[in-house]
Amino acid sequence: QVQLVESGGGLVQAGGSLRLSCAASGRTFSTYAMGWFRQAPGKEREFVAAIRWSEGSTYYAGSVKGRFTISRDSAKNTVYLQMNSLKPEDTAVYYCAAGEFYSISYYYYAAPGSYNNWGQGTQVTVSS
Repeated sequence: QVQLVESGGGLVQAGGSLRLSCAASGRTFSTYAMGWFRQAPGKEREFVAAIRWSEGSTYYAGSVKGRFTISRDSAKNTVYLQMNSLKPEDTAVYYCAAGEFYSISYYYYAAPGSYNNWGQGTQVTVSS
């Protein structure tokens, strides 16, 4: 079991930046990947970005590609989501997730059901 704790959410104006952090504790394996998802009120949880822990391969949703960057610090067991050029439609609760993956297919990393460990979420609000 992996415990995940997110931090770094807040209120920012459109065009601004925020960096989210997700600290992982417990057992992790080289086959693990960590992802960021978000959920706005009345909407389904959607994929934002993911990173494979071993070699650092990354995956992004089309809506954030070029604006968001996912990265990891192996020494700190922490994953980051740098969010630039934020838009009001980025407003949501952002969740960190972890799971074991044996495929490199994007579709596995983008599916919430592929992850079995979730953080409590952190609110990101972008004002216009």
